[in-house]
Amino acid sequence: MRKMRNGQADFSVNSTRFLSRRATLRLLWSVTVSAWLSIPLAVPADAAEPIRVMTFNLWHGGDAGKQPLSKTLEVIRAAKPDLLGLQEKPGYAQGATRPDHGRKLAALLGWNYFGQGESTAILSRFPIVTNTPRKWGVQVRLPTGREAWMFNAHLMHAPYQPYQLLGIPYAGARFIKTASEAVSEARQARGSQVDELLAELKPALAARQPVFLTGDFNEPSHQDWTPRAAQAGRCPLAVEYPATLAFTRAGLRDGFRSFFPDEVTHPGWTWTPRTKSDDPKDRHDRIDFVFVGGPNVTVKQCEIVGEARKFAAIIVQPYPSDHRAVVATFELE
Repeated sequence: MRKMRNGQADFSVNSTRFLSRRATLRLLWSVTVSAWLSIPLAVPADAAEPIRVMTFNLWHGGDAGKQPLSKTLEVIRAAKPDLLGLQEKPGYAQGATRPDHGRKLAALLGWNYFGQGESTAILSRFPIVTNTPRKWGVQVRLPTGREAWMFNAHLMHAPYQPYQLLGIPYAGARFIKTASEAVSEARQARGSQVDELLAELKPALAARQPVFLTGDFNEPSHQDWTPRAAQAGRCPLAVEYPATLAFTRAGLRDGFRSFFPDEVTHPGWTWTPRTKSDDPKDRHDRIDFVFVGGPNVTVKQCEIVGEARKFAAIIVQPYPSDHRAVVATFELE
């Protein structure tokens, strides 16, 4: 299209040679059509709409990994999310305060930012409409004009039941032997957080809008620690971990386990890229999640973001966090 001045097409006309009326009309029609085609069209509200949702524990704002913030930004850009739940967003203290690296990342991305409190934040490519009273979630407006909910959580890290069951010392927690003990310890550690989160999440589900939940739960999934997985040696014993069980009973689906239903062939470990998988002083597991709820939402893909092809589909090296990230692609029908 020709250069525009003051909103009008800039036509160069020789003063001694004027265009014919037919040629002038043809040019004006061409300019009008070109301008019309350049206007972005609204997507119908009932059109299928893809959306990528990511969870990412930064590991003390990325500072603990001794990598610049640009490396954490590289992880996010490689995953290409639309909605992002961050955990451990503050960096190491600089004087009396800890810098909010989540806010810095939002500014670098040019995204909307919602600080949920001390350690968590939600970043969104879409406008944020409102938030829940306790800040567990926000409502966003999608390009079609539809609205969806995004929740994000960082649940209590200790006591950590896999370590308790395997006799690995952590945070002074006692050692345990049975599945019932593991469930009891998990409820004591995170039960109140799960209840608070569900109290704000259930009304969003009842409104029949798309609902996403991301987080570092610091607790494995009941869909991973199954009798079948225990028989295959993937876990010490079957445990119905209560956090993920509560969310699925509320009507949410685990994006990774929906796309990869076989817990034996696809363990999906997110904890941790910092130790070897056979390290006797550690236990690798899947504790970072992207859940989805609401009508007419299809899980199209789910990918782990990490340091090596053996463990992840999206690779960034050197990898800056002690948690692999998870990004799921959904389609809103």
